[in-house]
Amino acid sequence: MNIYKVEDRNPELIDRLVVVWEGSVRATHLFLSDAEILAIKEYVPQALSEVPLLFVAENDEHVPVGFMGINNQKLEMLFIEADCRGEGIGKQLLSFGFVEHGINEVAVNEQNPQAVGFYEHLGFETVDRSELDEQGNPYPILIMKRR
Repeated sequence: MNIYKVEDRNPELIDRLVVVWEGSVRATHLFLSDAEILAIKEYVPQALSEVPLLFVAENDEHVPVGFMGINNQKLEMLFIEADCRGEGIGKQLLSFGFVEHGINEVAVNEQNPQAVGFYEHLGFETVDRSELDEQGNPYPILIMKRR
């Protein structure tokens, strides 16, 4: 596993990361309909292009299998290829983010118990809750901070 900072956010890489994002969301965001996933997917390339720090985890064949985006010390996004979940990739990315960038906050969908449990396991606790997500949709968001 290789983790690297993305300097060149070229269209081919962005397209591959969108594939990772979609597979991850379909595996974990069971509260979203297909139409909702496809609607959100329209904004993912822009989010990937605009997040200040973007890191990719690639497998031994140099294929991206996960990524995280960081803004200041907040984890803005962390997605792992659906077939690679449970292999420690998310933990490796986040551990890197802890050490190199002081990540201490994340917003996570309350309806994604796998993610909530993952972040709790890595030392986060819920400090706030919003009934709506960032787009104003009725998907409760938990604000979690690292203990």
